[in-house]
Amino acid sequence: MRAWLLRDTSGPSAYELGEVPTPEPLEGEVRVSLRASALNHVDLWVARGMPALPSFPHVGGADGAGVIDATGPGVTDAEVGDEVVIDPSISCGRCPACALGDVPFCPDFAIVGEHRWGTHADALMLPEVNVARKPPALSWSEAAAVGLVTSSALRMLRRGRVDEHTSVLVTGIGGGTSTAAFLLARAMGATVFATSRDASKLAWATDHGARAVFDSDAAFDEQVRAATEGRGVELVLDNIGTAVFDRCLQALARGGRYVINGSTSGRTAELHLPTLFWRQLEVIGSTMNDHREFADAMAFVGGGVSHVPVDREFAFEEFPQALARLDAGEQLGKIVLAR
Repeated sequence: MRAWLLRDTSGPSAYELGEVPTPEPLEGEVRVSLRASALNHVDLWVARGMPALPSFPHVGGADGAGVIDATGPGVTDAEVGDEVVIDPSISCGRCPACALGDVPFCPDFAIVGEHRWGTHADALMLPEVNVARKPPALSWSEAAAVGLVTSSALRMLRRGRVDEHTSVLVTGIGGGTSTAAFLLARAMGATVFATSRDASKLAWATDHGARAVFDSDAAFDEQVRAATEGRGVELVLDNIGTAVFDRCLQALARGGRYVINGSTSGRTAELHLPTLFWRQLEVIGSTMNDHREFADAMAFVGGGVSHVPVDREFAFEEFPQALARLDAGEQLGKIVLAR
């Protein structure tokens, strides 16, 4: 089968299209013939050695949708012919965290496309629990685009304890998870503010119900406080990290919560401790999703509640051009490779 193979960590140009054996499912596994896959920043990070990969060559891709074309022994629910979306959260299935269902706390937690081969190939083999039925209303490209970002955004919102009374600031509108978080927060009745460096993305947020929007490079913390009569927001949802960390903290109301799911602008930040304890703030990490959150996310998108837009669709052979668009940060929503 065809696959985009990462040969080393010299950068995105280290991917090359090649042929690898078609995998055969083992005990409890299914094979998915992929119809579309979507790009994620992890495709860039692994190409730059962040984090180190277990082996080379490596097939990236955490997002995808397709048709089950083979099942291994012990598969109980999935059947050949099922149309599915990939849930990229892999765990051991045996530890206390897995027994409780909160698989991101599993000691052996892994991500499709990072710790094991991913979706930028013709087929993918993975545990049965890691496929969910594709919402019928979604096209293949739409289904490939929604999985990881919507489920990750849902986990962020739940860890941030959002409800219809919450005021929320979402940074970096245009990125997949940020866009999904914005749409979900709006669907939950929250008052939502947004930042971006791109005027067209801010216009999109305004058109989709943002109370106010701000330039990520400006003093948006001051603007947030002005827009909330000096209070600040109860919740910040952030994937940018270093470049906006301090302003996000300053944008919070007393007792506010800052949920971080990514760090596209850097890996470290300085925290002024008196700001944290005097204002009684919470800084909360959030990673990926558990299987219940993935199922809930599919229910949301299947019902039309949160539908992250497909920014652009590329042919499978055009992966380098798709990566370049992702690396430039030009997208609004998800970039998809169609088969």
